[in-house]
Amino acid sequence: MIVVPYALSYKEIWDSFVVDSKNGTFLLMRDYMDYHADRFFDCSLLVYEGEPEGADAMGPRGRDGLKAVFPANWVEEERTVYSHRGLTYGGLIVDPEITQMEVLVVMQKVMQYYRDMLQATTLVYKPIPYIYSPYPSGEDLFALYRGGARLLTRNVSSVVALRNPLRLHTLRRRQARKALDHNFYIELVPSNDTQDIHAYWTLLSEVLEEHHGAHPVHSEEEMTLLMNRFPREIKLFIVKHEEHIVAGCVVFVTRQVAHIQYIASGQEGRKYGALDLLFRHLINERFRQMEYLDFGRSMAPDGISLNQGLIFQKEGFGARTVCYDTYEVALTDEAIETMTDAGTEKEDTIIRYADLRATNDSFAPRLTQAMEHVMISGSYLQGACVKDFEQKFAQYCGAQHCVMVANGMDAMSLTLRALKTLGQWQDGDEVIVPANVHRATLLAIDEARLTPVLCEPSLQDYLLDVEYMKRLLTERTRAVVAVHLFGRVCQMDSIGSWAAEHGLRLVEEGSHAHGAQYLGQYVGHLADAATFSFHPSLNLGALGDAGCVTTDDPQLATTLRQMADYGGEPHAESRYRGISSHADELQAAVLGVKLPRLDADNERRRQLANLYAEGIQNPLVTIPTLPSRAELPAYYGFSVRCPAREQLQQFLLERGIQTFVHYPVAPQGPKPYGEWAVRRMPITERLLREVLSLPIGPLMTDDQVRRIVKALNEFNADL
Repeated sequence: MIVVPYALSYKEIWDSFVVDSKNGTFLLMRDYMDYHADRFFDCSLLVYEGEPEGADAMGPRGRDGLKAVFPANWVEEERTVYSHRGLTYGGLIVDPEITQMEVLVVMQKVMQYYRDMLQATTLVYKPIPYIYSPYPSGEDLFALYRGGARLLTRNVSSVVALRNPLRLHTLRRRQARKALDHNFYIELVPSNDTQDIHAYWTLLSEVLEEHHGAHPVHSEEEMTLLMNRFPREIKLFIVKHEEHIVAGCVVFVTRQVAHIQYIASGQEGRKYGALDLLFRHLINERFRQMEYLDFGRSMAPDGISLNQGLIFQKEGFGARTVCYDTYEVALTDEAIETMTDAGTEKEDTIIRYADLRATNDSFAPRLTQAMEHVMISGSYLQGACVKDFEQKFAQYCGAQHCVMVANGMDAMSLTLRALKTLGQWQDGDEVIVPANVHRATLLAIDEARLTPVLCEPSLQDYLLDVEYMKRLLTERTRAVVAVHLFGRVCQMDSIGSWAAEHGLRLVEEGSHAHGAQYLGQYVGHLADAATFSFHPSLNLGALGDAGCVTTDDPQLATTLRQMADYGGEPHAESRYRGISSHADELQAAVLGVKLPRLDADNERRRQLANLYAEGIQNPLVTIPTLPSRAELPAYYGFSVRCPAREQLQQFLLERGIQTFVHYPVAPQGPKPYGEWAVRRMPITERLLREVLSLPIGPLMTDDQVRRIVKALNEFNADL
């Protein structure tokens, strides 16, 4: 990446990039930022892809290759860079196609520049809240986490989601009616109406001084200038009574947010509900076409405790909370170099098999906001978040129905029980299932009082062997469970046509394959039903346990819901022998935050899998066959085989590389379910001895995979 300091010659490039960016707003365009250039020393940067070459590396550049811009101010006496001082927020503005790894590199280069060129010791960073981006993401926050940032202040804004507002409190409606009865009326002040601007700024200054001991950040002259420069984006609304102003506010209109600033109400306005009238007008009439109306920040003087009274008042208009946080990063060599492993990774740095904390941090702050929303909602099971995720995950998979349950094992058990009930199967009827699966799948079959018939997997891709499966058919066979293992997808066309030919039901087990595809269709829509776990370690992982079933069969979906809810509709007689398998609102909210990024994360997993496949050259290490054109895998794991697996695992661990064994013990024996071990299964037994899963996660770097490949190729063992 090439870092270029902002100069006036870049103004048009900067502004056009902000307009086209993933998360920029007009507040971060140069005409707005530069109005107070005499107050702050601007040290903003532009970051281009590529590497510096020759003396003109810093010469004039256009839009081509521009990946990000970074608005910032420099305070020399504090040795601190602020992004961007004087503004509500001012984080990294990025290209819509930027990747997580590119953001890490961009942030690293920005911090290196400030450390080396300004000798800065600290960066104070104010992220752009997710509501200001049509593509919410947390790439910059993950970069801050990697740089060891600490939370400096926490501000909370009250935000109305205009497409789905919360209920307007009765008190606020009553106050608005009182204002109308008192003959209050609302006006939009033209940008050239200096008389009303002066009158309102006088009222605002008096209110702030009286109640808060403060004054507006913008002077009257500055606000007049800004309103004239941005007449479409900056609007002053006032409430009048008999030609004098009693209340008002300024609204900054960004691409999808109307942001309220400088709220003030005089004594008469407070008595008769002037702001209630104004806010109701802004929500119900003026900005109905926007995505959000942001009431602005609520913060007590210390910056951490929240002004609960002000929040409550604003939430009376149907608002939710959104965090406006400020982070502080120490610009030390260690902090900067550990942000990305590109060219800086040390051989003794541990590569974890799965860093769940880092994964979840990469979804901040939206993950925290979603959890807080559940906490204050008072609804914790089978509520709005569950319904919302069911709808979105069904749509994602291409299925008609999604039924959330407590965990993945319940999903499989309830599916088989429902199919058994609807199909009038008998206890002991047979279900063909791969032998190299997690014991939960076999336990679920057993719970449904069915008999698992174990099928050998393929030695090449570890998935169900279709030809072996066909030899297991008996008169009591009722279903096939196709387990998509390690993110790879079974041959669903061959399995499906054979199952249909023999009148068998086909069930996918897709816990390892969220987002994988076969013949252009997502896992979850390749069979009569599909079951999923959302264990925290999986590609789409909750923060606890959760599961679901997807299907196109409405009767099956209804039966599943009833079986999971004690066997029937609430407050009605039970129709089935049910269980309690209720979905958790908190987990549904978490999954709802993570689902939009699943495809991008899986694409990153495929890139890393290709590096493994191309780089591993050790004859003792066998990689699985590469996927066919029909398959688009999700690579929950990249699992290789080695006849000296324990030696290889220890060899890698000594080099700081963690691995995992799926699954070291055969689930079918010798106890407590030894009756399933009816025959020798040489392929399954070999896989259980040899398979080793290597780290593969969307936040890993290419250099980390190359380091693992290097270690694998250096391994040797005397067999």
